[in-house]
Amino acid sequence: MPQSATGPQKYPFRPPSTPGPAATPGTPGTHTLANFGLPADFRAFHQLYRAGYIRYAELHLESRADAEEAVDLAFEQLMLAWQTVLRQPVPEAYAWRVVKNRTIDHARARGRRPVVVDVAAFETLSLRHALDPISELEESLTLYQTLASLPERQRDVMLLRYALGYATKETARLMGITEAGVRSTIRYALRRLRQAFDLEEGEDDARLAD
Repeated sequence: MPQSATGPQKYPFRPPSTPGPAATPGTPGTHTLANFGLPADFRAFHQLYRAGYIRYAELHLESRADAEEAVDLAFEQLMLAWQTVLRQPVPEAYAWRVVKNRTIDHARARGRRPVVVDVAAFETLSLRHALDPISELEESLTLYQTLASLPERQRDVMLLRYALGYATKETARLMGITEAGVRSTIRYALRRLRQAFDLEEGEDDARLAD
């Protein structure tokens, strides 16, 4: 749900009045939901979150089709337990967990492990033109290993903020946490990354966390 100054708003959902990372008319699944008389709050939730969930799942599954299938299965699960979802303290956080689990299950069903971190998404080095490609590669691998070893929430926040480019507000909405929680999580993740590279804390960490 959209965030307010005091935290997530309560149900019932209302369809968003301004576009965000939401599905648009013609997106697979949107018309189907509308045609089967599903609850309006569920359809609004689907419209508001599906696109963001798919982008996250695609980062892990490396396939748009697989990502759409995994997310649609997650929405089927959420629909079957919709009243239970609504009774959760933060329904978005519950839904986020379902989407993550379905993404993992989808990868396993196809005989492969989900990509924990997409190296290309975080790639800031060009080995082809590097003066010392071995050193650059070692640094890149260290970054990959450090990101992969981050606690789950820190890794998710870093993926949404920096791999997928979501703003703090959008990241908080997708994960069902507060904006302050996103900023705090980023600061901890940056601290861990700096420790891995033996770097001093930067003055721009607060800016990066916003």
